[in-house]
Amino acid sequence: MAGLDRRHWCRGVGAALALGMGGPRVLATEPLKNVPVLGSMLRLPDLPLLEGGEFKASSAQGQVVVVYWWASWCPFCAQVTPAVQALWRAQREHGLRVLGLSIDKDPAAAKAYRARRGYDFPCGWVTPAVEAQLPKPQGLPVTVVRGRDGRVVAAETGQLFPEDVEQLARFL
Repeated sequence: MAGLDRRHWCRGVGAALALGMGGPRVLATEPLKNVPVLGSMLRLPDLPLLEGGEFKASSAQGQVVVVYWWASWCPFCAQVTPAVQALWRAQREHGLRVLGLSIDKDPAAAKAYRARRGYDFPCGWVTPAVEAQLPKPQGLPVTVVRGRDGRVVAAETGQLFPEDVEQLARFL
């Protein structure tokens, strides 16, 4: 009988909370800084890539681009980056572009990290010049998808599951 009473109590508390009765109020938090808003234009800068060469913004015109901010020391990035690599490998022949942006303090650390793990999707380093044109959003990792028209079609902060990253191909 005690289990039944507890079950009823839990249902009652759950219903009260769902209706907004009792308990502390949770205030809406402010949006994270610099996370691009859905539908906004996302201008990409020209920037040097970690392994050499340059990302030219003009070459990404009319293409879907996944922009991915990460760092070698970020544990959540360590979970997401293999899925970003897999997405790029699976979809690059279909026109998907990926632009990683490392926020590591030392570009050599980012480059070494990528080499150890075999990541080869295009990746730049967030220098002050890049930051001025494309400010790093608050938090890590941050994954933004720019549609063919240059507008943001998806913006995710924090860890994504591999199946979530895989679903970004739907924007192609």
